[in-house]
Amino acid sequence: MPLHKNLDPELSEAAEQLQTLFGSLNMSHLSLEQIPAMRHALHQAAAAAAATAAIPEVTVEEEWIPGPQDAPQLRLKIYRPKQQEGVLPCFYHIHGGGMILGDIEMEDGQMRTFADQLNAVVTNVEYRLAPEHPHPAPVEDCYAGLQWVAAHAEALRIDPTHIVVGGESAGGGLSAATVLLARDRGGPSIRFQYLIYPMLDDRNETLSSQQFHGNWPGWPREMNLLGWQALLGDRVGGPDVSPYAAPARATDLSNLPPAYLEVGTLEVFRDEDIAYAWRMMQQDVAVELHVNAGTFHAWELGAPNARVTQRAVARRMDVLQRALWG
Repeated sequence: MPLHKNLDPELSEAAEQLQTLFGSLNMSHLSLEQIPAMRHALHQAAAAAAATAAIPEVTVEEEWIPGPQDAPQLRLKIYRPKQQEGVLPCFYHIHGGGMILGDIEMEDGQMRTFADQLNAVVTNVEYRLAPEHPHPAPVEDCYAGLQWVAAHAEALRIDPTHIVVGGESAGGGLSAATVLLARDRGGPSIRFQYLIYPMLDDRNETLSSQQFHGNWPGWPREMNLLGWQALLGDRVGGPDVSPYAAPARATDLSNLPPAYLEVGTLEVFRDEDIAYAWRMMQQDVAVELHVNAGTFHAWELGAPNARVTQRAVARRMDVLQRALWG
């Protein structure tokens, strides 16, 4: 029996695989103590996927850069096309993982693909994870990395007027928050924000945030609650949450760069993402919103050959190409 009557039939196998990603994890009894085991399971799955992936050859550099004030240094990976000629636009990427999982090593193949196909310099920042490092550590790391990239544009051979900030899931949420910080702190200049099923709202009050729970593939409600609890602790869902932690809390979305926002119909983030895009439009931000019918969170990782995946990936690359090169 299918998970949902509207699930794209080509995603059934991927859904079953993602349901077992974290093994026998009991969704009704999640706790912060289980996060290390979740990280280990995710690393194993990512390593298995990378072993069979076709990865373009690009030039990869690594830098240790200053973190926020009184914080540790940050690791930044820089990907550029082989035999780069001249100055290129920059895609400042922030990885996903629900604020509690993931790292830049797991995204090596995707970053190489971006650099190769977009003919751009791609940077990927290693921010600190919750609960060991709650808000504001993750977003301040992301903002510090962006500042460093913009300040070192000449050495990096990038055009500081052509910087796109973006990511997926928590990376999308942190991208939105980093863009808000850049606006409110007077820079750096950001050309475009690329928000793929971003994690934006700690309140979890929308219909979609309650619909997809239990053993739902990708990122069910229980995992989402755990991620926000790790990031915000006792403040989660309360009145004192910063928009730089949960961008859906922002009342002023004016004067932001143009955005591409994408989400699936069968995922927790559906309603908060659509609402964020709608509110940006109301405040005169140029927004392209795409809702993928029949998809769950991060479905494309398990179903790269599905037609809905191929359409989505082609659209994303076209959006980035236009944003970077204009």
